[in-house]
Parts: sequence; structure tokens; C-alpha cells
Amino acid sequence: MAIRRLPVLPLVIGLLILLIVSAILATGFGPSPIPPDTVLDVLRFNLTGQGEVPPTAQTIVWNIRAPRVLLGCSVGAGLAVAGTVIQTLVRNPLADPYLLGISSGASVGATAVITLGLFTSLGSIALTAGSLVGALGAATVVFGVAMAQGGLTPLRLVLTGTVLSSAFSAIASFLVFRSQEPQAAQSVLFWLLGSLTRAKWGQLAFPFIVVTVSFLLLMAISGWLDALANGPDVATSLGVPVRGVRNGIFVLQAGLVGVLVAVSGGIGFVGLIVPHLARLMVGARHKVVLPVAMLTGSLFLVWVDVAARIMAPPMEVPLGVVTGLVGAPVFLILLGRRHYHFGGAS
Repeated sequence: MAIRRLPVLPLVIGLLILLIVSAILATGFGPSPIPPDTVLDVLRFNLTGQGEVPPTAQTIVWNIRAPRVLLGCSVGAGLAVAGTVIQTLVRNPLADPYLLGISSGASVGATAVITLGLFTSLGSIALTAGSLVGALGAATVVFGVAMAQGGLTPLRLVLTGTVLSSAFSAIASFLVFRSQEPQAAQSVLFWLLGSLTRAKWGQLAFPFIVVTVSFLLLMAISGWLDALANGPDVATSLGVPVRGVRNGIFVLQAGLVGVLVAVSGGIGFVGLIVPHLARLMVGARHKVVLPVAMLTGSLFLVWVDVAARIMAPPMEVPLGVVTGLVGAPVFLILLGRRHYHFGGAS
């Protein structure tokens, strides 16, 4: 019995509309609820200059919540796209964007900023800069080790990424252990589990551009990705430059995940679960999986952030806690579907 696929264009349009509505509603949720009509008034005032809004609503909606909702859209989309492509690269349904040790490398950089005071001259972007440097450094090490051992084969990438991820995590733990700062462990843990609290208008453009460019590049080679998902022999027979495509995907994915982790910390399960949900809805072809996964990832993380704000007021729950609570049962449900296999085969 084959799995029924949803029509792609109506699905994409529906997800886009749902995302816009969700973003407006999500901006109103929090310790101080804001009605949707007030949210729209604030957005209209700031975008067109028309009307008047209360100062409190202006501060909460425009200065605090709107940037984090938009950042959540970018991060959710990017993690879903990265998860889709890394599962194809290593041909492993359990792969997620953090498989290659990039998140652990970012944690070393962020922990060094928190415990050692590195990059403090950069002010509010010190943590972002430190984690980005750590992420890209980790990607460079993984790439170098894998290439030195014979190339970026799926098995070699998984083993190298897993081993070096453990090493980077140990370094981060050591930095926390030797720190004299009493709040260092709590700050590092909160960052490792992911948060959008540091979202600012001035920091939105960079992750948005990186996610958009990565998505467009992957869409341009979607046919090659389909061939690569069927194995290197099939891809080679179809004229795909397997080695070059693997290297290019690794570099693209490393840069994408490095930027996302730098601005939001490590948010688990998004890049693992959403690609499978997209394949369930539209099949395995990357031309349709990538846009559906991107929109679904954005939608998912927007509501995860809402849950993080309202679960335990006035405190805010790390996003990784919420995604874990939601993602684990969802993944178990996927495993229980008799007609779903990785890659979308029935």
C-alpha cells in the first residue's frame, strides 16, 4: 500500500499562509499577552508610519518579540534544510545538523566567551562571534581529518563527526569546570539548549541571507541530491561528480549550521524530525522536500518558542527542552508507521 502524497503547490501555499498567521499570533504570546489586533497596529505603525500605538505595546511587540519570531523562522527553516541535506549526505535517517560536531565546536567557542571572556571587545555580539569561530573551526577539523583518511564517505563522516563531537564537548566541559564564574555552568547550559532571547533587529539579516542562499543553491542541485540519495554508484552512473558534490554539501552545511548555532545555540530535534515529516507529506524528491521542510521547520520553531515563553512564567524554558519533549514522541510515531521508510519509499 503506497503512502498518499499531498499536492505540493497547495501545501506550500497553505504552509506559507499558516506561517504568516502563526508569526502574528506568536508575537502576542508571552508573560504580557498582546491581542492580535494590537500586534497588527504596531506592525502597521512601524512599517508605514500610520496610526498610534501604546508605548508598552511598541516595546514588547516591535523591540522584543517580533525580532525573535523572525529569527525563529530563519533558524527553523535553516535547521530543517540542513537536516534534510545531511541525511542525504550520510544516507542515515538518524542524522541531524549537529552530526558533524559543528554544534560541539560552537559550544567550545561560546563557553570560552562565557568563562574566559574572549571576544569581549565585540560587546553584545561576543557570544555569537565566539560560537561561530568555534563552529567553523570544528568543521575545518572534521573536514581535514576525513579528507586525510580518504575522503568524505558517509561512514567516515559519521564516525569522524561523532568522535570529534565528543572531544569538543569534553573541552567545553573542562572550561566550565575550571571557571571561577558561579553562573558559568547555567549560562552555558542555557545556550547549549538553544534560545532566541538575544534576537535583535540588527542581527536578523545575516542568518536570513545565509539560509536563503543555502536553500537556493541546494534547490539548484536537487537532481544531484536525488541521485546521491540512491548511493554513489547510481549517482556516478548518472553523471554526478560525487566527490565534488559531497565536498560542496559539507562546506555549505557547515557554514549554515555554524551561523544558526551562533545566533540561537543548539536546538535539537528540528533538523531530525522535520525532514521526515516533509518526506511523509510529499515524497523523497529534494525539489519538493526542501521547500516543504523549510516552511515546516519555520512553523515548528515559531510555536516551540511560544511554548518556551509560556510553559513556566516568568522563567523561559530553553528551546531544546521543548523540542525534545515534542520531537521524541513524534519520531516514535514515525517509526511506528509500517509504510514509511527513509527516503520516502513505501
